[in-house]
Amino acid sequence: MKISEQARQLPQSPIRLMHRVYKYVLPEVRAELGRLRAIADRIPDDELRTQAIASMISKQFHCEGGGVYAAANLESRAILVPLIVALQTISDYLDNLCDRSTSLDPDDFRLLHQSMLDAVDPNAPLVDYYALRVEREDGGYLHELVRTCQNAIRQLPSYAAVQPYVTELVGLYGDLQVYKHIAKPKREPALLAWWELHKQKVPHLHWNEFGAATGSTLGMFMLFLAASFENCSKEDALFIRNSYFPHVCGLHIMLDYLIDQHEDREGGDLNFCNYYTDQRQLVDRIGFIVENALEDVGRMAAPKFHRMVIEGLMALYLSDPKVRGQEDVLLVSKRLMKKSPLMRLFFWGNSVLIRMRQS
Repeated sequence: MKISEQARQLPQSPIRLMHRVYKYVLPEVRAELGRLRAIADRIPDDELRTQAIASMISKQFHCEGGGVYAAANLESRAILVPLIVALQTISDYLDNLCDRSTSLDPDDFRLLHQSMLDAVDPNAPLVDYYALRVEREDGGYLHELVRTCQNAIRQLPSYAAVQPYVTELVGLYGDLQVYKHIAKPKREPALLAWWELHKQKVPHLHWNEFGAATGSTLGMFMLFLAASFENCSKEDALFIRNSYFPHVCGLHIMLDYLIDQHEDREGGDLNFCNYYTDQRQLVDRIGFIVENALEDVGRMAAPKFHRMVIEGLMALYLSDPKVRGQEDVLLVSKRLMKKSPLMRLFFWGNSVLIRMRQS
């Protein structure tokens, strides 16, 4: 692989990685979120403003976690931080908007998520993404997010090589968001029909695990990181896509759904952790995905960095305060954390520290 030498410059130890995160990434991610929050505060429509601000407050850690990929190439962090924060903010904002939507129109959801496809296409024209819903006046907020992504992408030297795979992952993400937010009786049939179109690519996964994998932004962020290097080829990009999707991406979202079970029950939202016969099967399947994710990244040029991503995911989600308030989730968490390697425990402690600094 042409970028293998550059990839080996990625941080190889947890201490070095977290030094970069604390010194550079967290302050810059929070500064960018602050810039976007000032725009969100001025959104004219009450509902759009409420959901934009709520997504930033409750899901700030998504942007901070994504910032790890900017920590991997500090020379390009002025490009990567705004790009990662803006795309993740679009994702979180639209997820909130669709979860608590006044609409159940799949065409509305599809048009909203066209903004993500446009965000990763530097030549895409901006359109009215709210055209099919009642709430429409956002004061230019969503357009600003899309433009921020486009402006950053234009500065990535190898973006042409990764663009087809970024677009593929964003397209799958949009499909998931449409199907999981339509009228409740239609959700599972739509998701299962969608699974029929893709299951031959990942026959070892259950349909809900494939759905979870499509809900992750990590594969997109890793491709952005690869594109920040001069010599990333199309072959490199395909290898990276296959190394992250479906297992690393699937682990990311299965953990996210794991800790959100109570919230999703309260809100009547679909949760992919509810499709197992019992907790033992849930633990076994997440463990299976972890093993496959570690095997996949073990073949990458900087396997230690990507292993830290996986261990960091486990630590970040399983240390979330939501876990302690759900007895069944706490039990699953303890089983998953049993015999944890020191690296995971290190990231666990750092995840707790970062949350304490936020409060």
